[in-house]
Amino acid sequence: EIMFFGGLFLAYFLYRQFYPAAFASASNKTTLWIGATNTTVLICSSLTMAMAVHSAAIGKRSLIIVFMILTLLLGGTFLGVKAYEYHDKYVHHEIPGLNFECEGCQDAGHTPLFFALYFGMTGLHAIHMIVGVGILLVLIRMAAKGIFTPEWHTPVELFGLYWHFVDIVWIFLFPLFYLIDRSGAVK
Repeated sequence: EIMFFGGLFLAYFLYRQFYPAAFASASNKTTLWIGATNTTVLICSSLTMAMAVHSAAIGKRSLIIVFMILTLLLGGTFLGVKAYEYHDKYVHHEIPGLNFECEGCQDAGHTPLFFALYFGMTGLHAIHMIVGVGILLVLIRMAAKGIFTPEWHTPVELFGLYWHFVDIVWIFLFPLFYLIDRSGAVK
C-alpha cells in the first residue's frame, strides 16, 4: 500500500515542482467544501471504527455491530460524495482525455497532469474504501453471529488498522488537491 501511494505522491511532488502554474490553477478547480466534507466524514469514521475495536476488546457485541454499521454508513457517505464530485468533473470536462477543458487554467498543456494524478490517487483511495466496505459487511455478519470475544477479536483490530491507514492517506490527499495553491479562491 505504501508503495502504491508512495509512487503517486512522488509523481505529484515532482510534477508540481516542474509545472507550478498548472497545478496551482488546477487546484482551484477542486471544490473545497466537498474535500472538507469528506475529510470530516472520514475522521468520524475513524472514531466509529476505533469504538468498534474497543467494543470488541471489552466484549460488547451489540456495540461492535452498531459502531461498524456507523463506519459502513460513513464510508458509504464518503463514496457518495466522491461520486458526486467525479460527476461534477465529468460535466465540466475536467477529466483528462479528448474532451478535457480547464477553463481559466494556466499552462493548459500540463493541467491534465494534475487531474490525472487527482483521479488516479483519489480513485485508488476510493477503491480501498470500496474494499473496506466489503470487509465491513463480512465483519458485521461475524459480529452478529457472536464470533468475536474479548479473547479473540483480531479481525476487528486488523481491519481497524486498515481503515485508519486509508483515512490517513486521505489526510494527505486533502491538502495536496484541495488546499495547496488556493490563491484565495474558495468554492
